[in-house]
Amino acid sequence: MTDQQPATSTGTAPTTSDLDAFLAEIGKPKPHTPQSRSRLIFALDATASRQPTWDTACNLQAEMFREVATIGGLNMQLVYYRGLNECRASRWISNPSQLAKTMSQIMCEAGHTQIAKVLTHAKKETTLLQVSALVFVGDAMEENPDSLAHQAGELGRLRVPAFMFQEGHDPNVESAFRTIAQYTHGAYARFNQESAKQLGELLKAVAVFAAGGIAALEASKNTNDKLLLGLMKSSR
Repeated sequence: MTDQQPATSTGTAPTTSDLDAFLAEIGKPKPHTPQSRSRLIFALDATASRQPTWDTACNLQAEMFREVATIGGLNMQLVYYRGLNECRASRWISNPSQLAKTMSQIMCEAGHTQIAKVLTHAKKETTLLQVSALVFVGDAMEENPDSLAHQAGELGRLRVPAFMFQEGHDPNVESAFRTIAQYTHGAYARFNQESAKQLGELLKAVAVFAAGGIAALEASKNTNDKLLLGLMKSSR
């Protein structure tokens, strides 16, 4: 992905009726044909503050990628930013082990957050071919929260839910991440070293959602699939 400037938009908060219609649409079963494989963008903050927990994050995300292999019918793309102006995206990959290997080769670098670029990239990708979900894992937010909210509103209208996972306890980060989740009809969750296992399980649940929609979560008997469903509903 080439470096992009955040787009200016006029997103507004979703209404309950909008969300109901959205949930009904994404809950429809999706045939897993080569032409209609679901697509999931996995985005990461790879700035220096993430370095202490990077290995843990890599292991968790590798578990998610392995879950993708068992589900099938899902293409994934890795997006990450680091440094002062570096934001990159892999090609779309159907082999989860290849994606895990790519992530393991990323080294953290000091820099500023570039969440707006991630949202812009997700919008661009879904205008080419529908993206089922965006996952983002990060611990900081150094951008204009109103601008991010506008971007999220546009992504929500394109029916791309963002699942925002926060490392740490910064209240400003939490507020921004919750807003992005709300405006895109996604979900927010916090994690740390103690709750890393639960994050791994929630990431697997996101893979289930991306492949089969709300219907897959509702039909599942897995506790963490139900937890993710609850988080999505609480983001209304």
